[in-house]
Amino acid sequence: MDEHYSQIRGQQSAIERILDANLDRAREGLRIIEEWCRFGLNNSQLAEDCKEMRQELASWHSTELRMARDTPGDPGTELTHPQEETRNSIEQLLQANLCRIEEALRVLEEYGKLYHPKMGVVFKQMRYRVYTLESNLLGFRRHHYLRESLLYLVTSPSENLISVVESALSAGLTLVQYRDKQTDDLIRLSIAHKLCQLCHEYGALFIVNDRVDIALAVNADGVHLGQQDIPISLARGMLGSQKIIGRSTTNPQEMQQAIAQGADYIGVGPVYETPTKAGKAAAGLDYVRYAAKHSPIPWFAIGGIDTSNLKDVLMAGAQRVSIVRAIMQAEKPALVTGQLLSVLSRKRTFPPVDPKPNVLSLTESIEQ
Repeated sequence: MDEHYSQIRGQQSAIERILDANLDRAREGLRIIEEWCRFGLNNSQLAEDCKEMRQELASWHSTELRMARDTPGDPGTELTHPQEETRNSIEQLLQANLCRIEEALRVLEEYGKLYHPKMGVVFKQMRYRVYTLESNLLGFRRHHYLRESLLYLVTSPSENLISVVESALSAGLTLVQYRDKQTDDLIRLSIAHKLCQLCHEYGALFIVNDRVDIALAVNADGVHLGQQDIPISLARGMLGSQKIIGRSTTNPQEMQQAIAQGADYIGVGPVYETPTKAGKAAAGLDYVRYAAKHSPIPWFAIGGIDTSNLKDVLMAGAQRVSIVRAIMQAEKPALVTGQLLSVLSRKRTFPPVDPKPNVLSLTESIEQ
């Protein structure tokens, strides 16, 4: 009888320690997510969602569970993993802590059934709330950085593609599109994977031109579609609401269609004739002026823009520009990127929410 009671008491103590540890784990993870929602994204709703769940967890963290804690006798305090010791980007930090919360809630759900009749149901429901939080957080972060991005690098085939992109990222670039119409799919997939990892290490968005399948395969932040590509609605069905979809436009009618179809941003151009769009007439600065007055979504002037004509494009009303050759063919991509970002930052009229400090010094010749 005493032996049986002792066994039950030992099991109960272990359950209480498990619940205590995972309540701590879930609360800590939520606090980390809440801080980024509050200070990194300035999103009060997401921060409030985190706070509400933290407070609900705290209500279950009773004195009885805290008293069961035995930190000196816990063999898990010495366990570690190399991946836990480093974080290379905000995305990695957020993803790691979201997984931590979800795992802790699953443990609370299962062991809680042995401790309190309502505990399993409560933490099951909270786990689904965290799944929704994760989806909303990652989607909001993408669209937040899209709105904040002033300079959009669209790549062209190059032997030094990776190093050029990394140089631009090191200068503060926050938005990259991988564009390659010629290379075999296996090579494109490999390059897209490398670029996606690189962009995310720098906290930048990565977009794939045309290919929804490649965007999905490498977990890109979105896709950019031309006028002859698949409908936005079809791409949205495959990518989901949290990914970014852009559309190229060359005139006001195409712009209005893209907006009505649900594009997250549009390209406006080509502003000037460019080999990237060989055979296509320039839309000119008049279309830039039209977009400045009528587009309710982010838009990027594109086509033949470089340091020699950037001032004219900005005077026509552009605040964001897409660049190809001016960076991809530059001897010093980081320097050119920093120069462009400096000028664009000076000319912006919408308030920065999360400005990027890693920008090189202003080159006066561009503004003169």
